[in-house]
Amino acid sequence: MAWLEANSLFDPDRFNVPVIGIRSQLSNHDSGVHQHQCGQLLFTQQGSTRISLDSQLCLLPPMRAAWIPSGVKHRAVMKKAVDYRSVYFNQALSESLGDEVRVIEVSPLLRALLESISQAPFATDWGSAKFAHLLALCLIEIAEAPRQPIILPLPKDKRLKPLLAKLELLPPDLQTLVTHVGASGKTIGRIFLRETGMGYQQWRQQWRLLRAIELLATGHSLGYCAFELGFSNDSALIAFFKSMTGNTPRSYFK
Repeated sequence: MAWLEANSLFDPDRFNVPVIGIRSQLSNHDSGVHQHQCGQLLFTQQGSTRISLDSQLCLLPPMRAAWIPSGVKHRAVMKKAVDYRSVYFNQALSESLGDEVRVIEVSPLLRALLESISQAPFATDWGSAKFAHLLALCLIEIAEAPRQPIILPLPKDKRLKPLLAKLELLPPDLQTLVTHVGASGKTIGRIFLRETGMGYQQWRQQWRLLRAIELLATGHSLGYCAFELGFSNDSALIAFFKSMTGNTPRSYFK
């Protein structure tokens, strides 16, 4: 078990063990682009973490976890104070959890398992009866956990670079984007459908969801979020949020 300070470096690939867990609390931290041979489950209890991948943007809100498979390059930017647990699985165990990045719900049972693993000594024998059962149950919980719709695929077409360079800002409506990009609405629609699997309007709505969660997770009010995201009022934002997640913002963060 390790409690990492903000300026500590940690390389899970240095340890020849099946599982290793760490705990830390960071504030406005940027991991930089990196990768490891181990698969990683990153769980946050507060704050917000934005995970940048080659062609995706992934948001990790409180009380959810992100599965990052072995060998995937990623960058984690943590906003405000983020209290997290990170559990690394060797390549053999990682294969059972799949090769696709995803964000999952964390049940009370999975949370307790991650807490136990993150507190276990690095030299723990994960083949012994107690710890073997703990590890097996953790892998089952991760594999069966419901997914969260908070991953945004990013188009690679060079004509859209100006749009992706300002992902903190509300993407313009289609007609405004047509003017800025110099391509027709149909062309833009085809690009997004081909490269993200979504039409532009659907992609823009997905962006709004991620940004709403990020703003709310870092302490901003509903009124502030509604204004920033182009909603007419708080009620419109709440209705949108519920249509996308099945929950109101209050229930989602409860």
